[in-house]
Amino acid sequence: MNNYEYIIAGLPVLDRDDRKLNAAFADELTDEIRSLVSKSDNALISKLLEGYETDNLNMDFYKEILKNHDRFIREFYRFDLNMRNSKVMYLNRRLNRPADQDMIIFDPEAETPFIGDYEEKERVEAALESADILTRERQLDAVLWDKIEDILGMQVFSMDVILGFIAKSRIISRWVKLDPETGKEMFKKLVAEVRGTYEGVNYTE
Repeated sequence: MNNYEYIIAGLPVLDRDDRKLNAAFADELTDEIRSLVSKSDNALISKLLEGYETDNLNMDFYKEILKNHDRFIREFYRFDLNMRNSKVMYLNRRLNRPADQDMIIFDPEAETPFIGDYEEKERVEAALESADILTRERQLDAVLWDKIEDILGMQVFSMDVILGFIAKSRIISRWVKLDPETGKEMFKKLVAEVRGTYEGVNYTE
């Protein structure tokens, strides 16, 4: 069995000076985690990362991944699909195209149908209305970050928490490219969350 608390505590990449933060942060963190977890957990990491390859984002991918045995992966990509479809619907309205054009919508009779309404829909749609691109992207990533927290709930040391770290690290690396200061703020937030986890746990022999 993996000792996830020790894996999380043993990630020196989280202790780096934020002045050294770069766009490779997510890859560095992921590589470090991969070296510490089991073969089966590495398979979960690979599955999570499949969705970061644009060519994979099609109906077959979502149908398959929404049946994954891991709850974090299922719920993360259910939200990802809903948010992507919200973006497409917004673009369709702006371009006067059919509302469902280019959306990924499963057949209602399918085993895992598309869920059109979701809790964060109002926040996502409000963010999409922002005229400033960086503000819009910041707000959308804030919704995603909060959704990761919501999926994890009260979990403290588990593989799903580690998958959440990896997903958050991808957000951070994107912002290091778009706006380094925002990237640094997000990195500090992640480090604070990890440290807060340890401060809130009492260890016994």
